[in-house]
Amino acid sequence: MFLYINYPSWIHPELFPNVPVLSLVRWYGLMYICAFSTAYFILKRLLKEGYFESGENAIKTTEDDVFSYITTGIVFLLIGARVFSTLVYDTTGDYWRKPWLIFWPFDEITHKFTGLAGMSYHGGFIGGLFGCVFWCKKNKRPLLKWLDAIVIAIAGGYTFGRLGNFLNGELFGRVTTVPWGVVFPSAQKFSLSQGWVQTVVEKTGLAVSEGTRLVNLPRHPSQLYEAFFEGICTFLILWAAHKKKFSAGIVASLYPICYGTFRFIIEYFREPDSNIGYRIAVDPSAHTYLNTSLLNLSTGQVLCALMIFGGIAMAVSCSVIGRKKAKSLEK
Repeated sequence: MFLYINYPSWIHPELFPNVPVLSLVRWYGLMYICAFSTAYFILKRLLKEGYFESGENAIKTTEDDVFSYITTGIVFLLIGARVFSTLVYDTTGDYWRKPWLIFWPFDEITHKFTGLAGMSYHGGFIGGLFGCVFWCKKNKRPLLKWLDAIVIAIAGGYTFGRLGNFLNGELFGRVTTVPWGVVFPSAQKFSLSQGWVQTVVEKTGLAVSEGTRLVNLPRHPSQLYEAFFEGICTFLILWAAHKKKFSAGIVASLYPICYGTFRFIIEYFREPDSNIGYRIAVDPSAHTYLNTSLLNLSTGQVLCALMIFGGIAMAVSCSVIGRKKAKSLEK
């Protein structure tokens, strides 16, 4: 009995891998378009509900305003995601020495088009936040209310980004023996001479040909875990919260708390970048492809912890401000 899933051989990073002209069209890019389109659709839905024109100091809002707002956020998001990925997660130092390569979509040696491979969620979060703040200040809109709206939209579109990672066969999880473990073609292979590798092979019933020395073991499909929990579940929580008419900013503060909590937990199943390893660890030499201790924390977990604390602080502040406003109105 096989207790694993082979990554579908028909899935390629390109939508049309055998068509020269269309081979530049990739699933990951398409998923970004789906994510941003979904986010825009959600903001339009909020607009139709009258969300932006409710409450004090409301200003008439049009679809053009919503489009301008999300476009500004997306531009800043992409800049932040790319800069953070190249300057924080890349360990070669190439981008610090040659910063023009950060936004250079061609291979430096072969000059082939590669796109901007490498985006950081946390960098995108920071960049997008700056973009939204900039737009609200420039257009004199209530910042907290509009932040409440954008986090709902972001959560709704986020699912597609992680589906793009799965279709790219990247950012997969650690080695596992669960029945839904997936054998990703690009994952690191291990020597059958190691006892723990033999144990995984036996537990999963992994098909190994005679004479095979290196095997590709099943991994947690952590991209799908993230798509469901950090995307769908977070969106449902935020959508329900916005119906409760909380003080402005509360829904926005829930986003980093929910996302940060889900991501922090899922990071125990996702393999950290091997070139970076653990940021905090009881055993710095511990392998990233196995979870040997809950005290070994990845870069993502450290950043998510900061998100959670920041979200809690924001929620407390917005709650206090909301109560003070309510009392002043009663007087």
